[in-house]
Amino acid sequence: MSACSVVSSNIAHRLEPNVMGDDLLVEAAQAGQEWAFVELCTRNSKRVFNTIYGVTKNREDAEDALQDSMMRAFLHLKQFDGRSSFATWFTRIGINSALMILRKRRIRLETSMDATADGETWQAWQIADYSANPEQHYVGHEKSVRLKRAICRLPSTLRSVVELGQLEGHSMKQIARNMGISVPATKSRLARAKVALRKSMV
Repeated sequence: MSACSVVSSNIAHRLEPNVMGDDLLVEAAQAGQEWAFVELCTRNSKRVFNTIYGVTKNREDAEDALQDSMMRAFLHLKQFDGRSSFATWFTRIGINSALMILRKRRIRLETSMDATADGETWQAWQIADYSANPEQHYVGHEKSVRLKRAICRLPSTLRSVVELGQLEGHSMKQIARNMGISVPATKSRLARAKVALRKSMV
């Protein structure tokens, strides 16, 4: 710990957290003052949550991503070098946490759909590489939004089998049983849905 950090930490002890700037709070938190990190999270959580919610479009996922981003920020606080504001750094972590949640959900979907399409790959369901840069993250998110809209535009007979696979994670047999149709008929509907979605995504 540098001498400047020690001085800043000592000054921080004599100030009310709510009147301290983020920079001073960061220095105190990096010096081991947990109350300073709590204040940083309290101060920035609303902004980060709103950004995360814009990515997930789901409150429960957004709350999970916020908790995950707080943990990641705490674990990696020593690596924060001040080249951006703490708010920007924390928001970036939040976006990455949200995208990881979306990625896990979509991977489960891909696995389910791949298993239903007679060995064919459902290209329309593939997810972007979220280890890429933020611009690519948003491109992947936009593709996800477009896919959801395309699903909503499907005829009800096709949309139902897609939603059972996407939202419920059902297997081919489960979808067929719930729809009251045969497995071959289910495969046919999924194949038609795949073609329709590909056209909509062009």
